[in-house]
Amino acid sequence: MTERVTVRLSSGAIRGRRLDEHLSFRGIPYAAPPVGERRWRPPAPVEPWSGVRDATVPGNPAPQLAQSFADATSVDEDCLTLDVTVPAAGSTGRPVLVWLHGGGGTNGTAAVYDPRRLAISGDVVVVAPNFRLGVFGCFGHPGLADGGTFGLQDQQAALRWVRREIAGFGGDPANVTLIGESNGALAVAAHLTSPASAGLFHRAILQSAFGALGPTPAHTFMPGVPALPPMWTPVAELDRLGAATAAEHGWATPGSDAEAALAQLRRVPAEELLQVSGNFIRPAFGGTTLPESPAEALLAGRFHRMPVLLGTTLDEARFFVGLAGNPVTDESYPHLLAEAFGDAANEVAARYALDRFPTPNLAWAQICTDRAWARPAWELGRALAAHTDTWFYEFADRDAPPLVPLPGAPTGAQHSSELAYQFDFPGAPPLAAAQRELADRMNRYWTAFAANGDPSCADLPAWPDAATGHVQSLAPERIGGTDYAAGHALDFWSRMP
Repeated sequence: MTERVTVRLSSGAIRGRRLDEHLSFRGIPYAAPPVGERRWRPPAPVEPWSGVRDATVPGNPAPQLAQSFADATSVDEDCLTLDVTVPAAGSTGRPVLVWLHGGGGTNGTAAVYDPRRLAISGDVVVVAPNFRLGVFGCFGHPGLADGGTFGLQDQQAALRWVRREIAGFGGDPANVTLIGESNGALAVAAHLTSPASAGLFHRAILQSAFGALGPTPAHTFMPGVPALPPMWTPVAELDRLGAATAAEHGWATPGSDAEAALAQLRRVPAEELLQVSGNFIRPAFGGTTLPESPAEALLAGRFHRMPVLLGTTLDEARFFVGLAGNPVTDESYPHLLAEAFGDAANEVAARYALDRFPTPNLAWAQICTDRAWARPAWELGRALAAHTDTWFYEFADRDAPPLVPLPGAPTGAQHSSELAYQFDFPGAPPLAAAQRELADRMNRYWTAFAANGDPSCADLPAWPDAATGHVQSLAPERIGGTDYAAGHALDFWSRMP
């Protein structure tokens, strides 16, 4: 059964759909389109409209190029919209989950994540915004104020929209959980430290927040990728990169002042700018939005105090080793070790001897998982737990159906594999019965955390907080504590570069 449902916002009325068990509102503008002269400016208020606006069709994805694992392509900068999913049963004061999608900082859209199961089973309101990505969200230039943070500013505008409007959907503006995965989790980490995000959310969930602390040795994110700095860059460095990029591509007249150069850059077609989008994925610090590096702030305890739930998947890096497309071999393995770890390569080779693994690909994936994902996640969890209530998990279903089938290695519990247990995706492989039960339990933990600031549920296995050293393993065959440090050789990695 489908019928229309109207909600009145401060900017005008919208009409969504009532489906069997939930209400769906899509493509709701939360800020003015960042087009023309609004490119690389803070999000502006929505222009009010008259009549009733249709809210049954998703908004535009942020401008992005298609990738082998993401088909969405868009060059339309009019992308600042959000979706709201609400249980159909009438109620008020529901907890609110604001979902920030991943996608490497250059790709992704709210539309591909169907949160109805999460909303219905947990009796929560789910809000999913689109926001500027890549060169549109993280561009810097000497003529820009607070450059490199436009995507983060969009997310803050979406959170202010939630505070202002969500009661009209039955949500509680005083109980908002900000949740993100991968690059979305990095954004959550940034908001934990941003003065402008204070008071806009009350709990935080970080799923697989790669690079939050950094840096990452060569090849340990993906074979062939050089060493990576932390996923935050000084604003002066980003400004230099932006100016150099504009000069290299002839987008600004040589010798023009910063203001004139920006005027020219704002006229460059979006499809041209997208060719350099991958160079602008790291938010900048040193401005108003991020006064200091979130990595330094988090480790020093300078963040907004609130309950935090965070974790990783058991086999994070198998996704990226498979995505690289060039299988690691017996011959290439020692070369990767030498380039990644230098003088410590022999120690790493002994700890991860090839005869312990079915293939060199899986050996390298284990190194990458342990060094680039588990070690920094553990350090972040310990830093957070020293100051606030924190819970840590590891998603461990090695039979998880891959959202993106990749060659080269069994996918296991690879990066993003937990998402199919939280959301529905078009064309995704179905979950087996035991996996559906795990999905239900995970969603109950997550929504209990959103409701109460603690994932504990009376009829589910206990989940002690991270201050005790506990990590909750989530698998169909077992939910309970796991020795995360031993499983990922964290004592060993604490001595390594």
